[in-house]
Amino acid sequence: MKPLKCLFFLVVIVFQAEAQLFTKERLVNNENFDKARLSYGYYLGFNNYDFNIDYNTDVDDIQVIKSVGFNVGLIGNIRINDYFDIRLEPGLVMSNRTLSFSGSYFEGLVYEEKDLERELRSTYVHIPLLIKISTKRVDNIKPFIVGGISTALNLSSNQDNPDDNSQGVFRLVKNNLYYELGIGVDIFLTWFKFTPSIRGVFSIKDEHIKDLDLNSPWTRNIDQMQTRGFFINFTFQ
Repeated sequence: MKPLKCLFFLVVIVFQAEAQLFTKERLVNNENFDKARLSYGYYLGFNNYDFNIDYNTDVDDIQVIKSVGFNVGLIGNIRINDYFDIRLEPGLVMSNRTLSFSGSYFEGLVYEEKDLERELRSTYVHIPLLIKISTKRVDNIKPFIVGGISTALNLSSNQDNPDDNSQGVFRLVKNNLYYELGIGVDIFLTWFKFTPSIRGVFSIKDEHIKDLDLNSPWTRNIDQMQTRGFFINFTFQ
């Protein structure tokens, strides 16, 4: 909830800075900003990645310990009309997740405490292709929804690593596909357009790679493992 509160307070601060939004004489900033056929910008933000795991048998769930990651990237926007835009947002996404296994996965086996956790640090080249659907601009704000598909290349992938969990390596695929849905609001300031947004990211591809040993306690009970998470981005155009 803390990231959502930060986003809320940031929007309030921006609105207060643009005091004309709350006065009788409202000044329209950058009136023709969205009339350009092509526009560019960049974004900074945060992510919180999780895994959705489907199991082969009903045992204790694998716990995913999450942490806040960082996003940075560029934006290319093509205007279709006053309400529709197509956006390409290539960027770099850094995330960190830890899989925590219960002792039941190692029943009958000799194991150490370190075997119960696998840290997965990932750096993705993330490329979304999105459709942005906006409402009518009201003074200096313009809410929107956005959705589309994306692909990602995991630069930290160990897909081709001959070692697996028996050597402490939990392997993930190198390439992935997602669908994305989000909401946001364009805020037209005096010199630029500022856009806070929240977006859900959902993998449509199984990401885990089975260990060489079919009876591996780390992967034998995993049917599918797919990323899910959300972004909070702050865009400047």
